[in-house]
Amino acid sequence: MSYIKLRGHEIWHQEWKKRKEQPLLMLHGGLSSTESFAPKILPSVKRTHHIHGYDRTAHGKTKVRDGYYHFKFQRDEAIAYIEDVIKKPTDIIGHSDGGIIGLMVAIARPDLVKSLVAIGANYHYECGLNLQVFDGNVEEEAKDKFAARTGQPRELLVEIIRKAHKVWASEPRLTKSQLKKIKCPTLILAGDDEPFSTEHTVSLYESIPNAQLSIVWHVTRSIKGKTQIGKADLARFLSRSKLSHHAQSQSQAERDVKNSRAGVTRHKHDPARKDYAEQLPKYVCSHFLVLVVNQPHLCLARMKKRVRLAL
Repeated sequence: MSYIKLRGHEIWHQEWKKRKEQPLLMLHGGLSSTESFAPKILPSVKRTHHIHGYDRTAHGKTKVRDGYYHFKFQRDEAIAYIEDVIKKPTDIIGHSDGGIIGLMVAIARPDLVKSLVAIGANYHYECGLNLQVFDGNVEEEAKDKFAARTGQPRELLVEIIRKAHKVWASEPRLTKSQLKKIKCPTLILAGDDEPFSTEHTVSLYESIPNAQLSIVWHVTRSIKGKTQIGKADLARFLSRSKLSHHAQSQSQAERDVKNSRAGVTRHKHDPARKDYAEQLPKYVCSHFLVLVVNQPHLCLARMKKRVRLAL
């Protein structure tokens, strides 16, 4: 773990398992850090990937600079990190804001993204977001920790949090047509009680051509629950995505044949069919219940009554 210069700005970053060949970039959530995010992801990928993580500007141990927190700014920072530090196409796992940034990188620079896991991410700020109004109150202990960690004034933390809430109220602004440009294998992973609507999550999934969707029952926006119960599935998705990545130059029919042999199937809702249970993709983990929703107009409470999945 160390500080590095990224195009003139000092950022904190860390690498794990440097002997592994395939890179993976972890993108932490908003107002979070690599230090808190990494332990939740590493168990799923430490045996297979050379892992990278960095604290984005105004996060963790990285200081603020002009333009910080806007999503385009964070996207460009991620692209710079991949180009200058990783130096080749990478798998990406991002949570919340990190998932949004992953989506934006995959749209802007598809040549840099081999696969993407977006956990608890929304693609537009108009998503039924239950965003609390920030009243400016921050615990004194949090300010002290911020100052000790970053070497910046204590009260700057209040400004950063206020800026975050301002950005969240008007960003991101991705469109479905932009999402359709994402060609890499993508896993959309969310809890059933995110601060935005389940319909928005399903809309995100439906807009990405080569996507899978997993909605974890009785889990909120917290990254801890979703990753603890999904360790094997994250690793399985990343492993399977290698086949899809190598087959991207082939026709869709050829890719579907190879993916089906590997256990990866493209699942999109067929409105002509009413057998909901048969339409649910078989993406069910052995240790927990995942509902993969193909019916945007059905809430999970109604689906629970209609569909029974055995562990």
